[in-house]
Amino acid sequence: MKRKIAVMAAMLAILVGLVLVFGRGAIAERAFQAALDKNVGIDQSAKLGDGLHVYVCGSGSPMPDADRAGPCLAVLAGDQAFIFDSGSGSIRKLGRMGFPMGKLQALFLTHLHSDHIDGLGEAQMQGWIAGGRSAQLPVYGPEGTDKVVAGFNAAYATDSTYRVAHHGEKIANPAGFGGLARIIDPAQQGGIVYSGGGATIRVFEVDHNPIKPAFGYRIDYKGRSVTISGDTNYSANLVAAAKGSDVLFHEALNKQMIAAIGAKLAERGQANNAQIMTDIQNYHASPEDAARAAKEAGVGTLVLYHLVPAPPAKAIEPLFLGDAPKVFSGTLKVSRDGMIVSLPSGGKDVKFSEAW
Repeated sequence: MKRKIAVMAAMLAILVGLVLVFGRGAIAERAFQAALDKNVGIDQSAKLGDGLHVYVCGSGSPMPDADRAGPCLAVLAGDQAFIFDSGSGSIRKLGRMGFPMGKLQALFLTHLHSDHIDGLGEAQMQGWIAGGRSAQLPVYGPEGTDKVVAGFNAAYATDSTYRVAHHGEKIANPAGFGGLARIIDPAQQGGIVYSGGGATIRVFEVDHNPIKPAFGYRIDYKGRSVTISGDTNYSANLVAAAKGSDVLFHEALNKQMIAAIGAKLAERGQANNAQIMTDIQNYHASPEDAARAAKEAGVGTLVLYHLVPAPPAKAIEPLFLGDAPKVFSGTLKVSRDGMIVSLPSGGKDVKFSEAW
């Protein structure tokens, strides 16, 4: 009996081995085909419905992080799309999230710190090729944006000729290559920098001294609204601009955690890097500052992004938040790349989903 069981077990093992060896390719082929059918050539944003939808394409900071791209938020308002800042790696995250580059109307910069602009070249390239642009991408930002855009245009100019030569002008229309800078003056037109298709975008100055000007933005669409802080300390201007918003997206830096990092760097002989950890504390808002701004603005939902240092695990989020939950009693979220925050038109609810 034991011998019979042993023989049956051996035969089963051989059968499983044969399936693994010869069936693996077929299983992989079916999985690949299923992925093609589900994802390729499909507008993933269509299932979201009409409203405001905010894609967290970059929740991180300049600190190394394998899971978080540099600061970036993208907004879909009906059939119009906008990007706010383009930190390193963020545009690839947008592609993975199914963001509709073909609907991209403009890109807005909050300020010209490197970690907010170092993905601009890729944003312009993807807007051109993946988005099928036939006109340059408008890039709105503070004084100096023209120099930044011109630099990226120059850096990618040679590559653009390769695209045209390889794909042809029907696919890579030379007129759609690069960006077109639009310098913002917040004092003009009541701060309105974009209006069309039911969407209105307003700009306001925030406190990121010595970086002047630094901007935040408010986006309104069909009775729903979101406000984006950009980089700032607690800002009365931001509070005023965010009044009545459904959601406030606010940057956050935990000063105690950054101070601890600085102390460890100093202990290990890295005085310059330790000083940087001290310097950055005076022009960023803490989670408590962000919570105070959200409370005073009367928003229902606060989403923290551009996290410094970003919590490496959910279990560390309470440490990062500090007393923020005591200050703000509404919905408080620590964002992560791939998060989509949806505000359906004609309603008041705020929905959270994950692209992966």
